[in-house]
Amino acid sequence: MIKTANRIATVEEYYFSRKLAEVRSLDTGDVRVINLGIGSPDQAPSANAIEALIASARNPANHGYQNYKGIPVFRKAIADFYKNTYQTSLDAESMILPLMGSKEGIMHISMAFVNEGEEVLIPNPGYPTYSSVANLLGAKLRPYDLREDLNWGIDIEALKRSDLSKVKLMWINFPHMPTGRTASRKELKQLVDLARENQFLIVNDNPYSLILNDDPVSLLSIEGADEVALELNSLSKSHNMAGWRLGWVAGKREFIDAVLKVKSNMDSGMFLGLQHAAVEALNNNGSEWFANLNGIYAERKDVAHELLDLLGCSYSTKQSGLFVWAKAPDHITDVETWIDEILYGTKVFITPGFIFGEAGRRFIRISLCSTAEKLREALIRIRDFETSRKEKRDVHKVMNAK
Repeated sequence: MIKTANRIATVEEYYFSRKLAEVRSLDTGDVRVINLGIGSPDQAPSANAIEALIASARNPANHGYQNYKGIPVFRKAIADFYKNTYQTSLDAESMILPLMGSKEGIMHISMAFVNEGEEVLIPNPGYPTYSSVANLLGAKLRPYDLREDLNWGIDIEALKRSDLSKVKLMWINFPHMPTGRTASRKELKQLVDLARENQFLIVNDNPYSLILNDDPVSLLSIEGADEVALELNSLSKSHNMAGWRLGWVAGKREFIDAVLKVKSNMDSGMFLGLQHAAVEALNNNGSEWFANLNGIYAERKDVAHELLDLLGCSYSTKQSGLFVWAKAPDHITDVETWIDEILYGTKVFITPGFIFGEAGRRFIRISLCSTAEKLREALIRIRDFETSRKEKRDVHKVMNAK
């Protein structure tokens, strides 16, 4: 019998990979499932980006292997984007490495810097892939809490009091997924100082900074970050290009060169047409593009709040990113079971918060990647479901009374 490698024994199939297959199985011709779970933008990229892809793909010379570091004009577009968006200067030649989506960067960075047995600081709640990759590498997970009583801020003082001598890498993610929390420059400076004092790498996963956020910040703009920090970013959320797999990692040359050693042994360069489209999106999707995008998300967010009010959840109205994070009402004893009851009773899928860590066990997350009309339909379905359940409970009480 051929056995699998020990490294995958502690890693489960990604929750959405498994759960969405279950969700799709509930689809029928009469009633389709409304998926409010995953954050896959439903709107199209800009027309100019699509046209750039088409034009490039029509050129027979553009279909060969490409440079592992991406074309210079793509890296320059990223550098210009950082200058215009975050007021942060990056050297396009040495400080930027394009990636096939920023998710692969989590693996590449971890492989480049983390040895077996070294500790990785993982946010709780947080993106599950940080933990999965650390497990695959045989690293030791050190969860750190984003505390509800601190408005989902990091308890930096608790980290300072702890033993960080074996920490090699710290993942942060602001604006934070799933809570929608942004971080102040003061908080980011404290985290950078902590990394410098303890000599570990700090990586900010930053794909949501332009979604419902008036003050986008890059970790690399913080004093001292150039010594200890990398930042992941992408076009997936901000430019509606999730399936195009266009991302990058940025930071000082030595760090980028280390990541390139891993990346160049695991894949080839990105299709040239995609790079041309990315350049067009980065250079020409301006303030009007983002104002329109965020206007749509703001409308959807209002409907999501109505749905959460119906469910009796509590939430902050000041959340950035593509989701709304909310606490289940006190009478719900098992959030996962409750969410499944809603799914099978209404064919509306909402993400249970436990998948983001123990700190999310009492929470749920609603994606804003469905139209306002779909969200309203979900609201109606859930309202009808809750009304029907109440009527059944009332009838049961009457029957018992007799």
